Amino acid sequence: MQPTDRWLLPEGIEEALPPEAARLEAMRRRLVDLYASWGYRLVMPPFIEYLDSLLTGTGNDLDLDTFKVTDQLSGRMMGVRADMTPQVARMDAHRLGRDVPERLCYLGTVLRTRPESFAGSRAPLQVGAELFGHAGAASDLEVIGLMAETLRATGVDDFHLDIGHVGIYRGLVAEADLAEADERALFDALQRKSQPELPGLLDAAGVTGELRRMFLELPELNGYRDVLARAREVLGRGGEGIHAALDHLEAVADGLERRLPEVTLHFDLGELRGYHYHTGVVFAAFLPEQGCSVAQGGRYDDIGRVFGRARPATGFSADLRELLALQAPPAAEGGIFAPASGDAALAARVAELRTAGERVVAELPGQAGDAGAMGCDRQLVQRDSGWEIEPVATD
Repeated sequence: MQPTDRWLLPEGIEEALPPEAARLEAMRRRLVDLYASWGYRLVMPPFIEYLDSLLTGTGNDLDLDTFKVTDQLSGRMMGVRADMTPQVARMDAHRLGRDVPERLCYLGTVLRTRPESFAGSRAPLQVGAELFGHAGAASDLEVIGLMAETLRATGVDDFHLDIGHVGIYRGLVAEADLAEADERALFDALQRKSQPELPGLLDAAGVTGELRRMFLELPELNGYRDVLARAREVLGRGGEGIHAALDHLEAVADGLERRLPEVTLHFDLGELRGYHYHTGVVFAAFLPEQGCSVAQGGRYDDIGRVFGRARPATGFSADLRELLALQAPPAAEGGIFAPASGDAALAARVAELRTAGERVVAELPGQAGDAGAMGCDRQLVQRDSGWEIEPVATD
């Protein structure tokens, strides 16, 4: 690297400069207060920990996304967190260990070996909330409602919800008794929405009859609320697990129509986002005419089993930087400029203004730049009555 290139950051790694850093911090405080008002307690997981803890259970899905290093003290492999959910699950299962529903929230940087989308960040500022200890639709509804409030608190009002349930595909796979390689190939085709590949893959796996028909029609089961009634017909001969998943989706749909009547609901029963991670309902918030979600989550029951306590769990997360980028550019920062002076009355006035929440910038003797250059729209001027605030003169 040439000396002139030393300022460059790795691809997908960002830093926050003023005033973006101030906006991120203000938003962080607002969201933490919002979550606290819903009963969610803040946790701060470590940035790095032993790899077998980070990638245990459902966390194995994060293996390729995780930066790995060797701990020079113990010789064990460590990983930099690529997602905070497994860490929070460990806290609930091992450190907190309560039997009551546990509501936890978090906000911090995660690091990934690759971005989730083209030109995306590899160091998202992840914000989220998790609810442990309840398996019903009510906890899913609470978490989706809090996700909606998160979007609104950050200025995102026009969004729709995309909802699915990985239990439907899991049920079909269990009934077909697929070999691992066949399941992997079928999963890959469904993830890519490549319907022309399905007949050949099902033939190779020996799937026939009604089960074959259900697999083939699964990608078509997407649309608005009426798709759930159509799914009852298409999947009518499916097993108990499939019907339980449809019942759960119906309960979630009913609750969301009452709680968020202004939000458009879209259902996609072939959506397998987080299939190796989630166990039940999955959901994501999308903006009009955008292909990537701005917040997402789902149910991941029993994630704590590997830590000694299997508990139902549901949660959501988002990238605070992405949410910030959706906001309109902020107005000028503003502030009050205090001239360089040893006057005790001026020092007292500056302290008073700062206590009241004003931004006061003190002039340094001989400095370059005036009040305007310091981002101030007002200044302190000494008058007979004392130090008064006056507008900064503009050309």
